[in-house]
Amino acid sequence: FFFKQTTAYAISLGLVGSEMCIRDRLVIDVQNDFAAPSGALTVRGGGGVARACSRCVEAFDRVVFAQDYHPAGHESFASEHAGKAPYDEVELAYGTQTLWPDHCVQGTWGCAFHDDLVVPARAMVVRKGHNRDVDSYSAFFENDRRSDTGLDEYLKKEGVKRVYVVGLAYDFCVKYTALDAKRLGYDAYVVRDCCAGVALPGTMEAAEKELADAGVVVLETLPA
Repeated sequence: FFFKQTTAYAISLGLVGSEMCIRDRLVIDVQNDFAAPSGALTVRGGGGVARACSRCVEAFDRVVFAQDYHPAGHESFASEHAGKAPYDEVELAYGTQTLWPDHCVQGTWGCAFHDDLVVPARAMVVRKGHNRDVDSYSAFFENDRRSDTGLDEYLKKEGVKRVYVVGLAYDFCVKYTALDAKRLGYDAYVVRDCCAGVALPGTMEAAEKELADAGVVVLETLPA
């Protein structure tokens, strides 16, 4: 895992109640393969999510962008498993893994952020999923739950207390990022109108339940 820092933060301190609270928005995987109609793993409504995420950048003290960043031949690709198809499940060393179409391969158009997503000139980018043998849904940890991205250390160093998670996909990478944020001690929120889901059978309902059970607050829209 590694950070890529491009060239200014979008910074605007927000008052929450009677105290100053540094808020961070985590924008998850708004990339061409997920958000564009011709993407390898298109999420319905992904283009609208890119535009919705861009509209609220300036409401936050920090904006961190997560980027799926797979090498060719990644273990989560169905093409690497004989006789398997996308969305089948297999057992890997770290547990059950959903198999996906080849997507977000390093250096390809599909891996790039969507054109409608405004990425500030000096945003922090967390690249995940570049270990060929382990997938990574959360922006905090790989799916083996042992390897971390360094995001938690960065946010704590910056004094962030509250995170709002947006992006793609609601029922996988957004969900796991929000759950990890809550477990790590942040006030965690998901902004529903800035997300869309893959929506495999049962995954949206499972996401709603897991987020609620963990105490993650799901907002329909960002408060003014």
